[in-house]
Amino acid sequence: MNEQTTGRLYGVGLGPGDPSLMTVRAVEVIAGADVIAYHSARHGRSIARSIAARHLRDDHVEEALVYPVTTETTDHPGGYRGALNDFYAEAAARLAAHLDAGRTVAVLAEGDPLFYGSYMHMHKRLADRYPTEVIPGVTSVSAAAARLGTPLAEGEEVLTILPGTLPEEELTARLASTDAAVVMKLGRTFPHVRRAFEGAGRLEEARYVERATMAGERTGRLADTDPESVPYFSVAVLPSRIGVAAEQPPVGDGPAPERLAGTDAVAPERQREAEGADGGTRTGEVVVVGTGPAGPLWLTPETRGALAAADDLVGYTTYLERVPRRPGQRRHGSDNKVESERAEFALDLARRGRRVAVVSGGDPGVFAMATAVLEAAAQEEFRDVPVRVLPGVTAANAAAARAGAPLGHDYAALSLSDRLKPWEVIAERLHAAAAADLVLALYNPGSRSRTWQVGKARELLLEHRAPDTPVVLARDVGGPEESVRIVRLADLDPSAVDMRTILLVGSSQTRVVRRGDGHEIVWTPRRYPET
Repeated sequence: MNEQTTGRLYGVGLGPGDPSLMTVRAVEVIAGADVIAYHSARHGRSIARSIAARHLRDDHVEEALVYPVTTETTDHPGGYRGALNDFYAEAAARLAAHLDAGRTVAVLAEGDPLFYGSYMHMHKRLADRYPTEVIPGVTSVSAAAARLGTPLAEGEEVLTILPGTLPEEELTARLASTDAAVVMKLGRTFPHVRRAFEGAGRLEEARYVERATMAGERTGRLADTDPESVPYFSVAVLPSRIGVAAEQPPVGDGPAPERLAGTDAVAPERQREAEGADGGTRTGEVVVVGTGPAGPLWLTPETRGALAAADDLVGYTTYLERVPRRPGQRRHGSDNKVESERAEFALDLARRGRRVAVVSGGDPGVFAMATAVLEAAAQEEFRDVPVRVLPGVTAANAAAARAGAPLGHDYAALSLSDRLKPWEVIAERLHAAAAADLVLALYNPGSRSRTWQVGKARELLLEHRAPDTPVVLARDVGGPEESVRIVRLADLDPSAVDMRTILLVGSSQTRVVRRGDGHEIVWTPRRYPET
């Protein structure tokens, strides 16, 4: 077909429901169309048609595209999806007949035609065969935010739009990790959507909008909404967090805090602000989070959510730099030798009503900040402060994944740092783990001031392991200077190891294979030979 002998297809966005929110272009296209098509359920009532009703003419040819099924069951041999596919093919054929006859066809769509709309199924079947134009419309997302009168997303915030039909666990993860969100398609999905908001710790922030800009519009708190009253044409909204942060006590403003033991301490006047204007009714908590071995790609959805929700971030400055800056949040950075002071500082902030995220590298429970925070929290003065620990990707797991699967069987994790335990203890544990033929993940192997431990560990391990035992040297995994090498235990060079390196020492069963592309991989078989 050529453009001169066929009609033109239009996908016409009508906006969220109020006819006055139709665009001028949408009205023009409807006025010039020969055929007006719209979808409806079997009851025959079409919301799209009702929005455009004042612009329809008596001489318009109307094509009602009536769904054979909506939420009910079907005996179609292809099931629900098969029934819909046959319907879309038949509906497209009906519209194609008009287009072939040279008629202009306008397919009406609530909201925007290409945003969770029925029109897109016609578009995919017809747009490559006929000249086509899509007229964008105001979405229900924009309408809901407007009716709530609150910013939806601001600055560098991430807005996530989710269908309520997703599994509850998936919804929970995505709600926990985003800044702002809109969940569509409620109705029967509302109970599990509400549970997802609650599981993500976002229920108190969530708002409910029903039939935005239409008759029967309703707005309110999601937590207060009766599940039995929720129709399909409703959405759940998590508005901008920046607006929420602005309502909190302005601890981040004013004079810089005093310095104490390598970290930031809040001056007395700032402490009073942290308590809130009502004298301290806010509930604070400490969440210890792991950023993984590098940047944002290694964060879990739960960790992202906790970092975004925090009033204060506390941690080693290098790890804090991995966390995006957010308006309204206060950062308290320090060096890596004041863990106890950092933990007490975080707990004191939480005791005064602040939501505090203590930022740790890797997993906070593996040679990291979780122990320091929990040890401080055991003190009488902090026993009533809520503390949570969220897992992160450990350096050992990250390095193992880059190398293959060297931790595929039993393994032991040891720190070679003798700052907090004597070398004699480290040596004894190395002997025991090596004698048990365990794969070893060696954390903190060396630094500028600790240069001999790697060499001594190599000597101890060679008493139990063959010289050609594979060792993975993984440095800055996930970072810009990432380096992963495989060497023989006998060839392990201490000068190639620093604090950004982790060592994975194989067992007697660990294997190294060179792949067809020349890349070496390491793995430890899950099956151990019988003795």
